[in-house]
Amino acid sequence: VLQAAAGILCYVGAYVFITYDDYDHFFEDVYTLIPAVIIIAVGALLFIIGLIGCCATIRESRCGLATFVIILLLVFVTEVAVVVLGYIYRAKVEDEVDHSIQKVYNKYNGTNPDAASRAIDYIQRQLHCCGIHNYYDWKNTTWFIEAKNNSVPLSCCKANIINCTGTLSRPGDLYSEGCEALVVKKLQEIMMYVIWAALAFAAIQMLGMLCACVVLCRRSRDPAYELLITGGTYA
Repeated sequence: VLQAAAGILCYVGAYVFITYDDYDHFFEDVYTLIPAVIIIAVGALLFIIGLIGCCATIRESRCGLATFVIILLLVFVTEVAVVVLGYIYRAKVEDEVDHSIQKVYNKYNGTNPDAASRAIDYIQRQLHCCGIHNYYDWKNTTWFIEAKNNSVPLSCCKANIINCTGTLSRPGDLYSEGCEALVVKKLQEIMMYVIWAALAFAAIQMLGMLCACVVLCRRSRDPAYELLITGGTYA
């Protein structure tokens, strides 16, 4: 079970890293990735913990089981810290995006796409949005002023519209919702994946610690059980 949990935790952490890479221009605080880093480390550690737990249970090693419980307790505390950090950074997402998104849009250069331009085109296509609050925000960007064609990037065009040129004279061809709120929502959802994963596997670890403690108690309280394990007999 722990090996499966470890795999899922690593997957969640990797998913956060990959998704963050698509949105990193809109979120300048790299410390937001700390929960993801921790959850990947915990996932890797759970593989080792699982092996220790299996060996200790099979051999009925009191020392091994005690070590298993202590390590699980430490990991449990770490996952609680991940949950707390996740909630802290989730609350900061809106302020971070609000602070950076205007800068990113001002860097847009559709004729020679750079990283910021690719990021904007990506989120506008993926999130079906245009501009910061709506497509009129493009009028205030350097790219729009220099282009002088009264058009927004083609990434603002609705997917089902054929021959869309991005012109503001045909607003029905464009996504009407702004990107800022959708980026905030997406980043908060990503952070919630980390929080829920940490909570779920913290519960699994509690169950693992409980089972190990039960075995330890049986060994310490039942001498017949101890004799049976060691191969001894009553006189």
